[in-house]
Amino acid sequence: MIHVPGELAASQARYNGEAGRAFVAGLPGLAGEFLGRWGLRVTGPSMYGVASLVLPVERVADGTPAALKMQLLDEETEGEPAALRAWEGDGAVRLLDDDRRTGTMLLERLDETRPLTSLTGTREATGIVAGLLARLTAVPAPDGLRSLGDIAARMLAEVPDAVVRLGAEDAALLRDCAASVREVAGDPGDRLLHWDLHLGNVLAGGREPWLAIDPKPLSGDPGFELLPALVDRFDPDEVLWRFDLLAEVVGDRRRAVAWTLGRVLQNGLWDVADGEPRLDDEQVAVGRILLKGRA
Repeated sequence: MIHVPGELAASQARYNGEAGRAFVAGLPGLAGEFLGRWGLRVTGPSMYGVASLVLPVERVADGTPAALKMQLLDEETEGEPAALRAWEGDGAVRLLDDDRRTGTMLLERLDETRPLTSLTGTREATGIVAGLLARLTAVPAPDGLRSLGDIAARMLAEVPDAVVRLGAEDAALLRDCAASVREVAGDPGDRLLHWDLHLGNVLAGGREPWLAIDPKPLSGDPGFELLPALVDRFDPDEVLWRFDLLAEVVGDRRRAVAWTLGRVLQNGLWDVADGEPRLDDEQVAVGRILLKGRA
């Protein structure tokens, strides 16, 4: 029997409605199918995130430890196997096998008890993220991934309707972020981006000290990668130090400012779409710090 945590069922129902409930209902059968197909046995309790169920497993034939990941396919998750194949384990978890029909993946087993959040030093953790970003974004995006150019165009089109639903200060910030994105939108980049490289998405490994997991890949400019590391363990006095370190490893600082403001814009538009009356305080703080530093 495969245990499906109630928290995963709740998040799937909240974010994906009937499709999420159907996905959760089908998880025991899906797990059984791939345990059999790939010759695996479960070695521990289920692990989960907002969108996926992960089973610790080992190959019956040789005892190789691995992780069986099952998730609902959508525009963010469907490119994950292609991204992991492109990285070939260089800075990211290694893909051992996958099924394109369902999005099910067999992954290298990392130490889920030691995420990067386990480090007490924020500067040390930021340095590790910077090193991973330099390696991950050095790889050109494979064909078929969603494009930052398309995402930017959609965001800019949504701004006029969004700002009228916000107070004057938040609306002004969104307009400023949009203006910055317009400056770089004509050259959105072609690197392979992780998109969600926060401290919880970096785990300790055996062949390397730290490896990235759970990408939501897209093709674009490396500057679009920086915001998660700026708001993890948020400290306004650390924002510029962290930003400068990350911007140095991904390239042009001016473009990194613009695309990080693009991430603030993206999250702000999502807040508005969710009916929030105001923008997230930490996101606002990052946006204002970067806009002030650029002036």
